[in-house]
Amino acid sequence: MQEQNNDFELIKKFLDGDESAFNRLVLKYQEKIYMLARRMTGNHLDADEVVQEVLMVLYKKLSTFEFKSAFYTWLYRITMTRSLNYIKRRSLKEFLPLSGLKTKVNEKNDPLISVENKEKIMKLEKILQKIPSKQREVFILRNFEQLDYDEISRITGTSVGALKANYFHALNKVKDMMKDYEKP
Repeated sequence: MQEQNNDFELIKKFLDGDESAFNRLVLKYQEKIYMLARRMTGNHLDADEVVQEVLMVLYKKLSTFEFKSAFYTWLYRITMTRSLNYIKRRSLKEFLPLSGLKTKVNEKNDPLISVENKEKIMKLEKILQKIPSKQREVFILRNFEQLDYDEISRITGTSVGALKANYFHALNKVKDMMKDYEKP
C-alpha cells in the first residue's frame, strides 16, 4: 500500500508540473516494462521500441489515470497492449520466444546442470512459439510474472474463467510438446 501511495504522489506531482516526478516513475518501472516487452516480443530491439511507445503513452495519458487501481496494473496493461500491437504490426500471429529468461541454478556450482537448464529453456521458447497467443499470454503472466488470475484479468480484460481455461490448455500443450522434445 505504501508503494501505491508513493506512486500516486509521484503522479500527482507530475500532473502539477513536476517533470522529475515522471522521471522517478520511469526509473522505478523501466526495467519491469522492458522485461515484459522483451518476453512478449522476443528480442531486445523490439522490446526497446515497445518501451519507448509505452513511455510516450504514459507521458501523454497519465492525466487519464483514475487512481482506482494500482499504477503498476495500469502500466502493465499499457505495456501488454503496446506489445501485442507491435507484434501485430510485424504481421506475426504468435508471440516470439521468451528471451532473457534467467535460470535459478548457480552456474558456478554445476556447469552441467546449467547447460541442461539452458537447453530446457531453449526448448520451452520453441514450444511457446507454437501455442496460441492468448494461451501464451496467460502462461507467461502466470509462470514468469507470477501474477494471480485476478491481476491477469485486470490487465487483459479477460474473465478469470477464460484465463483458467487458456492456462489449462497452454499447460497441457507445453507438457505434451516437452515430452516430444525429450524423445530420442
